[in-house]
Amino acid sequence: CRHKKTHTSEKPYACNVCGRSFARKDILVKHNRTHTGEKPYTCKFCGQSFAQSSTLVDHKRTHTGEKPYTCNICGRSFTVNKILADHKRTHTGEKPYSCNICGRSFSQCSTLITHNRMHTGEKPYACDHCEKKFSTSSSCLKHTRNFHIKCF
Repeated sequence: CRHKKTHTSEKPYACNVCGRSFARKDILVKHNRTHTGEKPYTCKFCGQSFAQSSTLVDHKRTHTGEKPYTCNICGRSFTVNKILADHKRTHTGEKPYSCNICGRSFSQCSTLITHNRMHTGEKPYACDHCEKKFSTSSSCLKHTRNFHIKCF
């Protein structure tokens, strides 16, 4: 009975914060955590907390090294199925994420987000040693290595 609701358009459980509706109450409960910030699932390895138990399961693999999702084209393995799906686009050439400013397309959502910073000028990564800011974490790290870390 519970599963059948996912195949109908009936969504009787509505979020009282944003109005989004869900077919099942347990999904609404999970959704509410996006508003409350509640993160009841904690990693026993590092103490990081998560809103979803499935996210904790995926995270634990960063500690165990388990990579159960393997690309059937090149054999590369991943800790999270979503990352495998993103990776497969490197083989197919699919680019479903498009910039609404210049129209350029990308295979990964994260690449589009980084690209958008070129248009907005957003630089969310700040150097810990000086006033400089960067649009990507890798640029910030490269800067730190080149200008602040001295080899003896």
